[in-house]
Amino acid sequence: MMNKIIHRGPDSGGQHIDDGIALGFRRLSIIDLDHGSQPMYNEDGSIVITFNGEIYNHEELRADLKAKGHVFANRADTEVLIHAYEEYGQAMLAKLRGMFAFVIWDSNTRTLFGARDYFGIKPFYYGLVDGELVYGSEIKSILEHPGYRKELNEEALENYLTFQYSVLPETFFKGIYRLMPAHCFTFKDGELNIQRYWEPKFEADESKTLEEWVEDIDAAMQDSIESHKISDVEVGSFLSSGVDSSYVAACFHGDKTFTVGFDYEKYNEIDYAKALSERIQIKNYSKLISTDEYWAAISHIQYHMDEPLADPSAIALYFVSKTAAKHVKVSMSGEGADEFFGGYNIYREPFALAPMQAIPKGMRKVMAGLVRAIPFHFKGKNYLIRASKDVEERFIGNAFMFDIKDRERILRKPTGRYDFKELTKPFYDKVSHLDDVTKMQYIDMHFWLIGDILLKADKMSMAHSLEVRVPFLDKEVFEVARKLPTKFKVNEQNTKFAMRQAAHKYLPDMVAEKKKLGFPVPIRIWLREEKYYQIVKEAFNSEAAEHYFKVKELMKLLDRHKAGKEDNSRKIWTVYMFLVWYKEYFS
Repeated sequence: MMNKIIHRGPDSGGQHIDDGIALGFRRLSIIDLDHGSQPMYNEDGSIVITFNGEIYNHEELRADLKAKGHVFANRADTEVLIHAYEEYGQAMLAKLRGMFAFVIWDSNTRTLFGARDYFGIKPFYYGLVDGELVYGSEIKSILEHPGYRKELNEEALENYLTFQYSVLPETFFKGIYRLMPAHCFTFKDGELNIQRYWEPKFEADESKTLEEWVEDIDAAMQDSIESHKISDVEVGSFLSSGVDSSYVAACFHGDKTFTVGFDYEKYNEIDYAKALSERIQIKNYSKLISTDEYWAAISHIQYHMDEPLADPSAIALYFVSKTAAKHVKVSMSGEGADEFFGGYNIYREPFALAPMQAIPKGMRKVMAGLVRAIPFHFKGKNYLIRASKDVEERFIGNAFMFDIKDRERILRKPTGRYDFKELTKPFYDKVSHLDDVTKMQYIDMHFWLIGDILLKADKMSMAHSLEVRVPFLDKEVFEVARKLPTKFKVNEQNTKFAMRQAAHKYLPDMVAEKKKLGFPVPIRIWLREEKYYQIVKEAFNSEAAEHYFKVKELMKLLDRHKAGKEDNSRKIWTVYMFLVWYKEYFS
């Protein structure tokens, strides 16, 4: 099991095996290089921990615990968790600032206690195998357990087709689950108890001016970036052409930034990043990804992902991580800014739909029904259909691939088990009193951020033994972001409005005001080229495709896209990524 995740920790390995317990660990040495090996113990060896992540306030916590009489053997943040558990028990979690997934074995009470960080930066998977709890940072580790019998969870496939990532608590492997962010557990006498220990809450404070908010955002970010720099090895920073990574890169005062681009002009951010790096006087290392390189890496990437992910930018992250890992062990990145500060372009939709939303809902539904009946596409058709729906009906996060009818059309055996609205409803219910933009942020924090953004950031970086740190996703930064009024997040001028003003202090206008792009990837173009069309066509006619899908319907999507009649690129990619992943794990 340890060997399967050696890429996560190539520096050393350790294990603790005793009556009824076996803990394994692979280490990537970042803090206290000489004495931070794991598993780690308390003074008498009765408590042992395996921990993945970084605790950025470990020095303050250590001082507090020393004052209470705890004796420390090293400088590692891992040992702070042990003594915090001894002193505070589960209440320790409220005191932590950082990213973490850890398990503590308390031999005094024969209890296993574990937790995952507030926002889900670090992964945590588990399963009950023959009555025993088995856990790991990656699913592939659990697959090695001799008691686990591998079986595909077909309900995960159905929902993946809608969301473009694995969205259920149970993964694509039956019996293997993800511990959700801000959750902890105890396992004792064969009984697993899971509970939520923290919950994000948005509460707008309308009393401050824009200038005051800008100062608050910048102060929180400067403090977070400084905290995220704590390391005994060099720290670099990813740099795209967007404001998020540019803000971090301009403020972290390091020596190295890392960028990738594609061999298509519209999809190449390298020149942009190099110009900014020169302006802020940091060395930029870049990688131009060829189309053939990208396609050659897909299988390897789906293996590292553990579950299928249809976000094309994951492969760009793979290459930027590979580039960074040649120079540093730790890199900063800009994930989380969009969810916290209102950065996605889709967050402007409530303003665009407002004129139609003023019409009674029944009338809007009738209009949408008439529009749908028109057999051809025309400008404004999609607008009228979307305007007929409340935000709870139309928004599940930044990706919406196949609706229920689409799924039924392409799947050979649709279960009909889940309407996507059943998954988002419990979360919408908690924010029913908030405006639509904030509702969308809340949904993205609980779906898109966890299932897509942070999954690919962790898996693609760790594939190259690189630790990625995300200073936006800090609980002190969130304390500011959660109170920011919507008018300072999204307006007619731009998204992330107040955050961009904070970034203006360090960045030229061309970067601070640049519209959201993400990692642009030219899959729409590639799928119309004969070479790559044939690669996907072969997958669509494979035995696995025949088993799970109606091949004729898949080929319609592919052929109509190639002919330029429709842009089906994202739907095609969603199915293709599943088939590539399936070949890695089941064929």
